Amino acid sequence: MKLDWLVIRSEAISFRIDRRVPLMLLCLAVVIIVAMVMNVGQGEYPISPLDIVKTVLNLDTGNPDHAFVIHNLRLPRTLVAFMVGVAFAISGTIFQGLTRNPLADPGIIGINAGASLAAVTVIVLFPSAPIYTLPVSAFAGAMLMAVLIYSLAWNNGSSPILLILMGIGLSAIASAFTSLMITFGDINDVSNALVWLAGSVYGRTWEQVFTFLPWLIVFVPMALTLARHLNALNLGDDVAKGLGTRVEWERGLLVLVGVALAGAGVATAGMIGFVGLIAPHLGRQLVGTNHEGLIPTSALLGGVIVIVADLLGRTLFAPIELPCGVVTAAIGAPYFLFLLIRNRKK
Repeated sequence: MKLDWLVIRSEAISFRIDRRVPLMLLCLAVVIIVAMVMNVGQGEYPISPLDIVKTVLNLDTGNPDHAFVIHNLRLPRTLVAFMVGVAFAISGTIFQGLTRNPLADPGIIGINAGASLAAVTVIVLFPSAPIYTLPVSAFAGAMLMAVLIYSLAWNNGSSPILLILMGIGLSAIASAFTSLMITFGDINDVSNALVWLAGSVYGRTWEQVFTFLPWLIVFVPMALTLARHLNALNLGDDVAKGLGTRVEWERGLLVLVGVALAGAGVATAGMIGFVGLIAPHLGRQLVGTNHEGLIPTSALLGGVIVIVADLLGRTLFAPIELPCGVVTAAIGAPYFLFLLIRNRKK
């Protein structure tokens, strides 16, 4: 089968993407805008899409309450949902490529558990710590977990199966220590940690948006730049070396990017599971397996998934609100079982 490719080259970077990718990214961008408008407009105080657009553009809607509800309550929350979805989706795509395992996910292989343990430790033991310390501590916990997984799974090379098994085991240990922190912590701090662990963007403000934004600005371009090296690593170390890739150096950079995005996402919104599993799979169905097109496609799909999950959590059982992490788990767990059964039959 003949594939059409769009090739972009310069002295610094080189991209080779399927011609379906630009159109797909445009369609996903439209879907994201619609989902954001729907999410901002829904609630106890509904706002029409036209009034939302006017308010965002600082045009007069005739109702001064619109600006407060949108700018202070709903728009920051929606932006955080999108940004977290992007981070988890890119991280999942990277780890699936590195492990050459379509079932890999930052939550499944233990990265999120390490980030959660570090973040819960800060919430329970240092409740007055500045907000910017949460992403830093979560990144440190996620990186420590990644180092432990790779070092324990190393056997003259990194085995994808050992990486998954070590990740599951270390994830269980980290979860046990997280439960221990919650058990002996102050009741007020523990309540905050429990809500955070459920995976929610409830109450997120512009402070969380601007705290999380630098992580995306730094690491998303790194992921896109390293995409062609991820293609080579996905073929195996020997093939990657034959293509001129510095295997250990590029793998280390990719792990750093995946851990940073997952850790910052967990620190901002808690344990929103299965986004890093679902988004790359859907992306491969849409644009193929080439990571130079798959990473941006998965990123936008992840943003859509979390925004829609937040919208469903707010509206399905209103006025009771479900954390978006519960919604993604309800969808992602059956999907994970489906993938297990499908891979077993191959």
